[in-house]
Amino acid sequence: MRRRLGSVRARAALGATLVVAVALVAAGAAVLLALQSSLSGQAGAQADRAAREVAAELAAGHAYDRLSLDDEDRPVQVVTEDGTLVAATEGLERISGTGTDAVRPAPGAARATAQAGHAAPTPDDDDDADGGGDGGGDASSAPRPGEIGEDTAFRDGSATVDGDTADYRFASVSVETDDRGALTVHAGAPLSSEHSAVGTALTVMLIGFPLLLAVVAGVTWLVTRRALRPVEGIRREMAAITASADLARRVPEPHTHDEVARLARTTNETLTALQSAVERQRRFVADASHELRSPIASLRTQLEVGAAHPELLDVPGAVEDTVRLQDLAADLLLLARLDAGERPADARVDLAALVREATAERAGVRVDAEPVEVAGSRGQLGRVLANLLDNARRHAREEVTVSVRRENGPDGRWALVTVADDGDGVPEADRERVFERFVRLDAARTRDEGGAGLGLAIARDVAERHGGTLTVGQAPAGGALFELRLPAA
Repeated sequence: MRRRLGSVRARAALGATLVVAVALVAAGAAVLLALQSSLSGQAGAQADRAAREVAAELAAGHAYDRLSLDDEDRPVQVVTEDGTLVAATEGLERISGTGTDAVRPAPGAARATAQAGHAAPTPDDDDDADGGGDGGGDASSAPRPGEIGEDTAFRDGSATVDGDTADYRFASVSVETDDRGALTVHAGAPLSSEHSAVGTALTVMLIGFPLLLAVVAGVTWLVTRRALRPVEGIRREMAAITASADLARRVPEPHTHDEVARLARTTNETLTALQSAVERQRRFVADASHELRSPIASLRTQLEVGAAHPELLDVPGAVEDTVRLQDLAADLLLLARLDAGERPADARVDLAALVREATAERAGVRVDAEPVEVAGSRGQLGRVLANLLDNARRHAREEVTVSVRRENGPDGRWALVTVADDGDGVPEADRERVFERFVRLDAARTRDEGGAGLGLAIARDVAERHGGTLTVGQAPAGGALFELRLPAA
């Protein structure tokens, strides 16, 4: 179970379900609040309309027993300024939310209020009594007799009418009468439709949301499973390749243009590069073993002959084989370091001085060099020049020409070293093969004359490690022209 929850498919399904759940809860809460607010507003409008109808009747002078209070769905209270209930809906048994919980008019309240209203002074009398000065502003702002207040107060409460209890939205409206003074009308509108609608919506959400989340989880699970099926195929194939060590196998590539297809293609490219590297390493080991076998066998033969017959010991030949063996070991060690990714030093090297130093003891070499500095390893760059000069001297008829100059190109400043000979040159079809390891184009050439076939391979590897290139073309004299380009310091 833990493994299943740890899979990408399970996490994707769980994450999608959680996101949709949060969105649904937020949307559901917003819908319920909006629905409740809308229905509550409608109930408030109905209550306000009912309160103003009764207030209009009071403003018109209707007696309390002549008011429209018979609607059981809209409980109404009429309250005086001192909080005395003077009229109420017939059958009202309990009420809350209006400011007074009285349900029966007080005995004699209507008569007393009416008498008080007749005895109350008129606004003009108040103005005269006050001297017609300070009270003028209050009298003008207060409702005049027969006017209904513009403001409506709303409150939620409940009421019981003829044994039926329900929740109501109450509206309170004030009215000023001629004979009964200031009165307040409380009228209610039922909230049953609001509760019913909100309850229905909530029920639908409680039933529908889990079903929708289940559908989202199932669809995400299936879609993710289908999307990750190629990944599982790649994993199985990689496991089989690891188990069999067969680098010739490749993972299946889906016929799509998505990330999984790119992953499969990149994996196959990696396997191809790995297979090439392994095959190259195997060939390198085999060729190195073969190249080492010859000088070692020759040296051993000479030493065995010398041990048996000291007078026949070929000391110069033994020394030559030893030198060849030493040079080959040095070449193999340098190639191993290059293959391991060893970065060259970052010293400044004057190529012109390095060329003159490399050609100082070589006959038949003409030098034309201008000072150009590059950054890199002096020892490795000297090895490149030595290898190029040895190769040119081996194939030249009479002369080898070496030049060093600076080039300014669109991609920066470069140092160009050319080594040309007047030999037979390199056929165009073989101009890349000469840089492969242990490759000797002249099959008839002896190992003593041609070496092990590592010089040009080492030269190109060193050039590339220094950020440059090494290519071969045709010299003006018809021989081989090697061009070494390195970034100028």
